[in-house]
Amino acid sequence: MFPLYLFESPSARYLKDHLPGESGLPLLGHSMGFLYRPIDMALELEAKHGSAFWVSIFGMTAVMMVGPEANQLVLRNQDAAFSNHQGWEFFIGKFFKRGIMLLDFDEHRFHRGIMQAAFKKPVMMQYLLRMNPAISHGIDRWKPSKTFYVHPHIKQLTLDIATDVFMGERLGRDANRINKAFVDCVLAGTALIRFSVPGGRWRRGLEARRVLEEFFRTRIADRRANPGDDLFSRLCLAEDESGQRFSDEDVVNHMIFLMMAAHDTTTVTLSAMFYFLAKNPDWQEKVRKQSLALDKSYLDYEDLPELSQLGLVMKESLRLISPVHGIPRRTVKEVEFGGLKIPAGTFIMVSPFVTHHMQKWWPKPEHFDPERFSDERQENKNHPYQYVPFGGGAHMCIGLHFAEMQVKTIMHQVLRKYRWSVAADYEMPINFTTLPGPKDKLPVRLTCL
Repeated sequence: MFPLYLFESPSARYLKDHLPGESGLPLLGHSMGFLYRPIDMALELEAKHGSAFWVSIFGMTAVMMVGPEANQLVLRNQDAAFSNHQGWEFFIGKFFKRGIMLLDFDEHRFHRGIMQAAFKKPVMMQYLLRMNPAISHGIDRWKPSKTFYVHPHIKQLTLDIATDVFMGERLGRDANRINKAFVDCVLAGTALIRFSVPGGRWRRGLEARRVLEEFFRTRIADRRANPGDDLFSRLCLAEDESGQRFSDEDVVNHMIFLMMAAHDTTTVTLSAMFYFLAKNPDWQEKVRKQSLALDKSYLDYEDLPELSQLGLVMKESLRLISPVHGIPRRTVKEVEFGGLKIPAGTFIMVSPFVTHHMQKWWPKPEHFDPERFSDERQENKNHPYQYVPFGGGAHMCIGLHFAEMQVKTIMHQVLRKYRWSVAADYEMPINFTTLPGPKDKLPVRLTCL
């Protein structure tokens, strides 16, 4: 029988001798808690051990750091002590290799500098023009029902939008194959058996990565020769100030990662918003009223700030269900936190999801209350790293403004066309073994307005 994973940090003995913590279950450690109840597990351990403690996850000794101060130290990374690459490599390095999130320091700055041009305001306005009809085409095909499954419909819609906006094409018959490949790559990141075992998550992830590489690589030459106004074309032609371009391999790596981020994380956010608006029909009517008041089927870029109530709902949904529940790093030099010394080579985990559920920072943290983000209350302003659904520091999500634009644009059209509800006692079960989403696909009663 294979062990879960053969890696053990060289700093493990030091951590166990000098930091509070516990090993958890035999062999499994805290892996099951991390996969199935990460918030409760982390808050329970934080109550026992403080804001930094060691745990055993996926066969290695790691340090969990909880709360805004921990987020600030790790995400701001002022002393360049934490490596993104060495953290994410363990989970998704084989499936989203050399994506922007997996690069470090000078190399990260170089790649991000080239990519930043693809998310400036004039380009975003062009994306919105492409996005509006793609959304309309997608939601017009929804069939009202007593049991309408939100999650798969949203996931298909966001993938269709991503391929249209980012690639300038429709997937057609390839859609299911490419969607499945993205799903398998994300799932593989939290595989307990991290070997290429037939039928296992890891094997499926490796096969899916090959599918995605082939899909993008075969299109590069044509896109360089016949560019459009899509992101794919921009990455194929983008240059830095000295005229350096991305290699074909760079383009493939960035497209795979950005396509995943553009539709998977947005699907998490939209599913959460659908759920909370179904549970809180008063808020659903509030945001619908603002959309109807615009009296426009399609949003223009200048309309986005007008949907202020929808903005509050989005923020609160991101607080309660953050798209990424754990952010890994590895120390490249010794760091100190809360009087504890953490040696170089230590695997670190911080969590926006956990911070967003801490009663110390959020009154009634489990209660859906969008007004906590209003100008009058500003409950998110007690610490700069208290609310971090998009991360922070140099690695803050490069597409955060695109995500807000996409979410508002989709919800605007849906609110003008449909109303949805769930039973009063319904509670959405969350699957944490991939990006957080509804285990039951979120069944709602969907009706036309």
